[in-house]
Amino acid sequence: MVFHRSLTRELTFTAVGVFVVLLAILLTTQTINLLGRAAEGRIANEAVAALIGFWSLGLFPLLLILTVFISTLVVLTRVWRDHEMTVWLSSGIGLKDWIWPLMRFALPFVLIIATLTLYISPWAAYRSKEYAEVLKQREEISAISPGVFKESGAANRVYFIEQYSAVHGTANHVFMQEISDGKVGTILARAGKVISNAYGERVLELTDGRRYVGVPGRADFEEAHFERYRVVLGEAPPMIGQITNIQTRPTAALWASDEPSDKAELAWRLSLPLTCALLALLALPLSYFNPRSGHTYNLVYALIAFLLYQNALTLMRNWIGDGKVPWGAIVVVHLALLAVSLGLLWLRSLPAAPLSRTLVTLFKKA
Repeated sequence: MVFHRSLTRELTFTAVGVFVVLLAILLTTQTINLLGRAAEGRIANEAVAALIGFWSLGLFPLLLILTVFISTLVVLTRVWRDHEMTVWLSSGIGLKDWIWPLMRFALPFVLIIATLTLYISPWAAYRSKEYAEVLKQREEISAISPGVFKESGAANRVYFIEQYSAVHGTANHVFMQEISDGKVGTILARAGKVISNAYGERVLELTDGRRYVGVPGRADFEEAHFERYRVVLGEAPPMIGQITNIQTRPTAALWASDEPSDKAELAWRLSLPLTCALLALLALPLSYFNPRSGHTYNLVYALIAFLLYQNALTLMRNWIGDGKVPWGAIVVVHLALLAVSLGLLWLRSLPAAPLSRTLVTLFKKA
């Protein structure tokens, strides 16, 4: 049918543009944040790309939900504004006939969101947490960002490296200043790397450098050249333990658990695919636009409806996590939105009349 094909084609092209714009905005914001942390030496430079990838996978369900809602709202608002809806309505195609094309457009997104939410996002969250733990437990010298002065955890050493090779685990042109026995020692070395000795201690091994201890000009000032110099950094970091973050747990584990927090997370994951379909349906009556008024108040109403819906879901998830309500109670929020959508759709299907007159007629019939 021409009607279905034209609507699906326009929705698809609009969705691609909306998704690219939203993804670009969010990735730019997160990249700037991570690059700032890398410049401060809080994370390694080579970790930025991996963290952005894991973060993007976890955010894809929300991006797809917003893409479907915004695309549907924008396309249908244009249809009303350009009087195309008037033509379709006069041809015998009512608003209820738009439900199936919209659901057919939203169904692939629902399936993708379900796959991401139930399987891929927990895996991405786990890998992100695991990678973050690995970065925390990396040796001090490899956690230093080239070109940035970095203080050790014990606050008794300051490092600076010019280059770092993640493949070989070595740093080139190393500067280190330490305080030992009340004396300030400065070391300049051509290269350095962190190794573990037989006692399980981390040792910084420097090669081809010079060591200065004390204040120049004093009698106790020392200067020495070395081929190999070792500094004990501390005990070897412990192995990574089990990551217990609720967002990293597999969906199957949430099903088998009776903990309220696990049930709250399960209810939230199952709600996201439903959210996509219900928001697409809600966009149909909210997209109504009166060309004579020239005001796009429907966009404001859509934003308010989206915020209220998401806040209601978040509140219900918190109640489930606190054990106040059973985990199936979150369906009430979805049913409420479905009832509102169908009610607005029914009102928009009535003959054109002011809303006040329509409400008076309804009350009189009641």
